[in-house]
Amino acid sequence: MPRKPRERRKRTGWRRLIPTWRITLLGLAGSLLLGVGLFALGIALVKVPDAHAAATAQSNTWLYSDGSVLARTGQTNRQNVPLEKVSPEAQHAALAAEDRNFYSEGAVNLKGMARAAFNTASGGSTQGGSTITQQYVKNAYLNQKQTVSRKVKEVFIAIKVDATLNKDEILSSYLNTSYYGRGAYGVQAAAQAYFGVDASELTAAQGAYLATLLNAPSAFDVSSASEAGKQKAVARWNYVLDGMVAKKWLGAEERRQTAFPEVLAPKSAPGLSGQAGYLVTAATSYLADRGIVSDAQLAQGGYTITLTVDSKKQQQLQDAVQAQLTANLKPDGRKADAAAQAGAVSVDPKSGQVLALYGGADATKHWIDNATRTDYQAGSTFKAIALAAALDSGARTQSGERIGADTVYDGTNRRPVRGAKGTPYAPPNEGEHSYGQITLQQATDWSVNSVFAQLAQDTGLEKVRATAVALGLPDDTPGLKAVPSIPLGAATPSALDLAGVYATLDNDGQQITPWLVKGLELGGEQVALPEHKATRAISKDAARATTAILRGVVEDQGGTGYRAAALNRPVAGKTGTTDDSKSVWFAGYTPELVTVVGLFGQEPGTGKQVSLDGVGGTGSAAGGRYPAQIWTAYMKSALAGQPVSDFAGPTRAPAASTPPATPSASDRPSGSPSPTDGVGVSPAPSATDDRPSRTPSARPSGSAGTSTGTGTGTDTGGEDGRWPSRTPSARPSGGADRSPSGSSAPDIGGAGGLLGNQDQQAG
Repeated sequence: MPRKPRERRKRTGWRRLIPTWRITLLGLAGSLLLGVGLFALGIALVKVPDAHAAATAQSNTWLYSDGSVLARTGQTNRQNVPLEKVSPEAQHAALAAEDRNFYSEGAVNLKGMARAAFNTASGGSTQGGSTITQQYVKNAYLNQKQTVSRKVKEVFIAIKVDATLNKDEILSSYLNTSYYGRGAYGVQAAAQAYFGVDASELTAAQGAYLATLLNAPSAFDVSSASEAGKQKAVARWNYVLDGMVAKKWLGAEERRQTAFPEVLAPKSAPGLSGQAGYLVTAATSYLADRGIVSDAQLAQGGYTITLTVDSKKQQQLQDAVQAQLTANLKPDGRKADAAAQAGAVSVDPKSGQVLALYGGADATKHWIDNATRTDYQAGSTFKAIALAAALDSGARTQSGERIGADTVYDGTNRRPVRGAKGTPYAPPNEGEHSYGQITLQQATDWSVNSVFAQLAQDTGLEKVRATAVALGLPDDTPGLKAVPSIPLGAATPSALDLAGVYATLDNDGQQITPWLVKGLELGGEQVALPEHKATRAISKDAARATTAILRGVVEDQGGTGYRAAALNRPVAGKTGTTDDSKSVWFAGYTPELVTVVGLFGQEPGTGKQVSLDGVGGTGSAAGGRYPAQIWTAYMKSALAGQPVSDFAGPTRAPAASTPPATPSASDRPSGSPSPTDGVGVSPAPSATDDRPSRTPSARPSGSAGTSTGTGTGTDTGGEDGRWPSRTPSARPSGGADRSPSGSSAPDIGGAGGLLGNQDQQAG
């Protein structure tokens, strides 16, 4: 009897949702066939375009904010050379940096692409995910847009190129089409631009540096990069050399003896003379640093870039520098004059837009942008940050008093800071003068170091540093450390960075990082730009209280910034004069506009930092002299025709309590000063003494114009080594209703800089 076929059990419930193995197998086979078909279709449809047409750079057009043309760039510096004309060291360096398995792998490295994506997502950075073949395709055939469609095309074209060219041909083409910065396409142009040699002469050290540039040309150009950029460039250079050793392209002993190569100074491109080169470079850095467009994208050209810079204000700033500084210099007759380098930035405090930027005399002659350089100390301009930190945090003195403009401090020269651990920090005042018991307002007007050293300790050194960053200084600003000298300006921010800080104070404590580009267009389409949102850095009342105190620097007839009172508008600001007068500053603002002017001593030829004393034949340099004069001349022009407006005051009562008639013991130095001590009291000035006769509480001790310094690196005097010819106000002077006259104006400068044991840690 035949067996009855077994009935298949029907799947019920949730089992009906699970496909059978037959369906699964058929699905996988269908997907595989579909994938192969689509891949074959992609290979067939994607054509390899003309490499020469795509690799030719177009020009970029740079515009002022009003649409007028600033500059046009885009001249291509390219010279193709065969692979045998590139040194083996340079070839191996490029492979070590970008694709160590180039000769043994295919056109596409899917594993590497996945690894690169993971590293990017997790914040890591080592070898890129694209093979050299893919990078060559991107350079020669495609644009630099980071889109899925472009990446798909890149893969298909790379496979086709790999099938038609051998590895040496691909490597040669890659080296000849890669962008190295400084307008240099290809390894030959790069070798000349950075080292002045042919590609065939490149050493391992030089080749490794050029390979480093492939990752981020402008950011890793050690001649102009920030300190953080330089450190990253050196780290990448070491990574490349270590890769060469790992692949046995470089011996371990030779690696140990390899030093970082000397890099030539860059040369500005034709057509970028005057201020144009500085503005284009600053805007390029702005776009590249924020990841808006890369160096390579800009180098390919076709962009129209509209800056925030106002063409009229830009000219007014240039005219102010010319009239107030350059016209008074005789570099052929006075050595000091040849070292004077000015930099300035003007910012709209409400929007953060950079309205004017002065980078130096001429970008084709002095290639370092003085407005964005970060290698000169800020000096006493940093005291405004210390003030803001104290007022915002509700800091108290060592005796427990809430700190405000009327808080009484001891201005004795070299007074040891109270409340710190270890050896007390005891900075000298400018000119080694003692002031006795003075208010914080007076200490700000006259830039008294000993008071601000104690103020920072009372506030907390970490709080001062954190406030600096909140107000707008980059966290990686060189020298920005929580050490006792922090309020005296040992850090080296740029004029652009300082303008951002003072703009935050002017904007009621709302911080907006200064920005340079308002429009970016490519091929008729607008490229998205980041928003510029304001963030709360300090309270409105703290910002306004800080501004009220900074007004005294200008309105006090003995204040270090009294020259800015000639603007005849409400002004708040701070001077800065650093050790040996290597840099002098004036940072000031009105309710409408913030401008920072710096003057830097840089020896021609060597680039060494030197003193500015004697510049213009005026004796001791100070922020209250040329920087304040440039600032005032520019602001007069920039604000001409605009109504005069006043600063808003705090919405609540000042935080400081009324100071006692006699300062508490914790506010005094140990041992009460007496007339015989030479501290706090001085003999009546002689007929030839240029100092004023001050009230006992504010009178400096020591001979006028002399110094009893011990070589600690303090400032050596005011603007011309003399004390004011009249008595500075003994009361808190913010909001003074007097304007100094030119005939009896005092000649006192700011004070600050590296003083004593600057790296003493916070207590």
